[in-house]
Amino acid sequence: MKNLISILLRKSGLIKIVDRLRFYLLYLKTYRKRQSFKKANPGAILPPSYFIYETFGMDYEQFYNLSLETAKWLISWFEKYQPLNNVSILDWGCGPGRIIRHLPSLLDVSCRCYGTDYNTKYIKWCTKNIPEVTFKQNNLAPPLPFEHEMFDVIYGISIFTHLSEKMHYAWFNELLRVLKPGGILFLTLHGKAFKTKLPEAQRKIFDQGHLVVLSNTKEGHRTYGAYHPTSFVIKLAANTKIMEYEEGGFINRKPQQDIWIFQKIV
Repeated sequence: MKNLISILLRKSGLIKIVDRLRFYLLYLKTYRKRQSFKKANPGAILPPSYFIYETFGMDYEQFYNLSLETAKWLISWFEKYQPLNNVSILDWGCGPGRIIRHLPSLLDVSCRCYGTDYNTKYIKWCTKNIPEVTFKQNNLAPPLPFEHEMFDVIYGISIFTHLSEKMHYAWFNELLRVLKPGGILFLTLHGKAFKTKLPEAQRKIFDQGHLVVLSNTKEGHRTYGAYHPTSFVIKLAANTKIMEYEEGGFINRKPQQDIWIFQKIV
């Protein structure tokens, strides 16, 4: 039923309006929990509530503390393929800095951290509140405001999940442009576990190995969804070496994203 409602809202063009209403309802519902977090963490610097909702949810505790664990988790993946000394790391689609804010304190002081996003408000907030990281704004379409072969590691957490097929190829090539030879590209994508969220007709398209896009809303927004069969990703990354692929499963019946790690061919 939930998926059917989502389909109808997309077709009617009302999904962004409903999503905004959902934010207001959650904002009211979580009032006490949010106030409790602020009282317990008076020094915590948080972005505006809607920024948090757009990129994560309305749980301040998880946004602030779980993001630290996510940063540590990412580093454990990077270290498998890239020594993290004197390296440049890019958070592509950094949002309001949920993860990148923690990396400088977890990495060697010789490392350099960057964040980029197409949302002007996010970048302004991050630049003002996270001085340890260099932030740059990009547009919805490439290029990035960085030199060729500048980064040793690039990661994008659920960014391709909100882009059209055309943008998939444009952005994948752009990420390779700014990645050093031998560098690592880490991505999370909507894989087979998310097929349950698709209408039956789109599931068949997914099973045929084609990217599925649920749009009728602004590209790049959280309500714009892209779903990635394994064969499509392999085709997309044809000019790289696939270092690792971990299929997402389910946690408490919630689908988890696939993890892909690519290396730029020297």
